[in-house]
This record gives sequence, C-alpha cells and structure tokens, in this order.
Amino acid sequence: MSLNYRDKLYGEAEITEPVILELIGCPTIQRLKGVDQAGYFEAHFPGTAHSRFDHSLGVYLLLKKYGAPLEEQIAGLIHDVSHAVFSHAIDYVLDAGSEKEQNHQDNIFDSFIKKSEIPQILKRHGFNPDYICDDNNFPLKERELPDLCADRIDYSLRDALAYGEITDGQNILDNLIVKNGQWIFRDFTGAQEYAKIFLKLNLKYYSGLVDAVGVRTVGDYLRYALEQKYITENDLYTTDKEVLTKIKSYLTADARLKLLFRRMDNQVGFKNNPNDYDAKVFIKSRMVDPPCQYNGEIKRISEIEPEWQKIIERESQPKEYFLKFAE
Repeated sequence: MSLNYRDKLYGEAEITEPVILELIGCPTIQRLKGVDQAGYFEAHFPGTAHSRFDHSLGVYLLLKKYGAPLEEQIAGLIHDVSHAVFSHAIDYVLDAGSEKEQNHQDNIFDSFIKKSEIPQILKRHGFNPDYICDDNNFPLKERELPDLCADRIDYSLRDALAYGEITDGQNILDNLIVKNGQWIFRDFTGAQEYAKIFLKLNLKYYSGLVDAVGVRTVGDYLRYALEQKYITENDLYTTDKEVLTKIKSYLTADARLKLLFRRMDNQVGFKNNPNDYDAKVFIKSRMVDPPCQYNGEIKRISEIEPEWQKIIERESQPKEYFLKFAE
C-alpha cells in the first residue's frame, strides 16, 4: 500500500511506510486539513490559505528527504495535532498567558496526544509514544529560535510561497545540508538569502500589525462566543469551518457578536494608536540566525555580519500593538 502525494514545496512523493500511512489517515491528523496555518488571514490576504495538514506532511517530507530516522519523521508528522481552530488565535481566546510566546499548543501537546488514537497506532507499529513525543530526541525536527529546524524551515518557505514572497523554494532547499544533527547552509549567500526572507515574513506577517489584528479579533470573537455559550471549548478542537458555521446562526440577533465578526472579517478599518485604542495585543516576533559553511568553518550569520546580531536582538522581542477600530 502506498500514497502518491504532491507537495507545493517538495513535489511528488510516494509514501509507503505503514505507520506514516496509518497516521496520515487517522482523524486527529485529518482534522488539520480544516485548520488554517495562519488563522483567519484570508480576510486580509485572499487566496493565501494553507492548512496545518499541508505543513505537517511538509515537515515529515523534509525530514525524510534529508535522511532523518523514521522516529523523527513520525514526530514531525504529528507535531501540530494539538493546534486549535485558527491556529495561534487560541492564545488570545483562553487567557492562557501565552500571547507573547504563542505556545498554547505546545503546553497541551502531551495530554492531547494521549487522548487521541495516535499512541495506539504507534504501539501497533512497534514505536514508543513517549519517545516520539520527546523533542529532546529529535534535533532536526525541533530547536529553539534563532536556530533552524525542520518545522521552522517548512513553515517559513511554505508561507513565503503562499504569500508570493518567493516563487520556488528549491534553491534554498538545495543549499541546505545536515551535519552532526544540525541544519547548515552550504554557503553564506544561501544562509543570508533565507534569513532575509524570514525577516520579511516576520515583519510583514508573523509580527506585523495585520497579524496582531488577526489574532486579536479572532480571539475576541471566539471568546465572546464561548462566554455566550454559542460554542464550547471542545468545539475549539474541531475545524475552522465547523466553528464559524456554529456561531453564524447567532449573528443576526447579537449586535456585539456581529461587530466582532466584522472586525475579524476585515470589514472595519483599524490603526495602531497607543493614545486611543480599543484593544491591546502582544504578538510573538521570530528571528533566525542560520549556520553556514564559511572559510572552512561553521559560523552563524551574526558571526560573519555583526549587523545581523543587532537585528536579531531588536526583532526577537515580542511586539505590542494598540488597536483602534473604525467602529
């Protein structure tokens, strides 16, 4: 049995590993097809939607392409299953204290996995779920910022492709190698090209004003719907469409809900105004400092170009916005 899969970044792939095939087909991973990678960005950037499912399979394919052990490929495939609807908007719904880090899905990952069918699938194929779920075992799959990891490489290139910032990620992928359990660029030029793309993504999308508006307005909409009992917390772990459909029936009769939806749907103007605002929001800011081969050594960009270190220090701090809406 096999699955022929076409990925926008990596092209055609034949998937044959029984454990991977069963995991891909299970409800917990299939649900991710209905969770947008960026939340509710379509209202601001039409035509850019791409799912957590696409990204999860992408991380798996990237790890497979570069020869990671099957256990690490599995960890890459399942790493995002605990994401709620609208991705990082959940950090602005439950008042979980995770706005600056956007890490709610990481905080609940272990408990979420244990309640799913994934542990039984892993055991059936001879894998230890506790080992698979421990990031310490998989340095290619996950590392802290500003390091490179498969998760970060895939989502950044996938986002850049979706937002039209690049037309093809192959040149960057071809410049990457794996050495001693670490992602490294073959040369400084390749590392610098990728780092500049990531910086642009961060400034324009990940930590920009539009993303702040997106997560805050979606968060406010969902939190209000929870307070009014239009949805339950369990609904937050279904799909974007299911939640929107469930809340939609209350829009006509609830003026507050309708206003919050209009803000979320980009039907209301907004600006950043610290002196007069309706909502304050922190937003995570991301930066990378990729290592590369340079004059026979492995060095980070910041070691070669000191100005990059200043950019990293400045842009790694969470950003704060003061949102004023036109209504």
